[in-house]
Amino acid sequence: MAEVVHMIDSEVFMAFSTYATIVILKMMLMGPITSYHRLTKKVFSNMEDTALGGPAEDRKKMIRVDPDVERVRRCHQNDLENIIPFVVIGLLYALTGPDLSTALLHFRLFVGSRCLHTVAYLLPLPQPSRALAWMVGMVTTFSMAYRVLTTALFL
Repeated sequence: MAEVVHMIDSEVFMAFSTYATIVILKMMLMGPITSYHRLTKKVFSNMEDTALGGPAEDRKKMIRVDPDVERVRRCHQNDLENIIPFVVIGLLYALTGPDLSTALLHFRLFVGSRCLHTVAYLLPLPQPSRALAWMVGMVTTFSMAYRVLTTALFL
């Protein structure tokens, strides 16, 4: 048990906690950004969301698909598909006792790639900017997974 407490007090674990919190907060921010786009464009997916929209005829027109709202939703979905695995694999990676500089490189690359991915998705920037940002984050996560598997290989 003392070993686990020692790992949690390590600089690597503290760095992981910091960077994981940053990307989780970034992912959580996507919800309010989606709401902002829905409200400003008066675009909703459910009839009950249009309750303050006036007469029923006008409210029915608010149930539609908007490309800008869908772009934000896809960006949020991509965050869910990439940040959750990073948090799980990153935690396991931090517990393998990697060198602090190597761990910081992994964590910073991932956080930077996700921030760039979001900017590239929402502005939108021309490809391959978004694809490259996604690829950097994915390779970083796979690199940490490789370390976890090779350190604690009990297959």
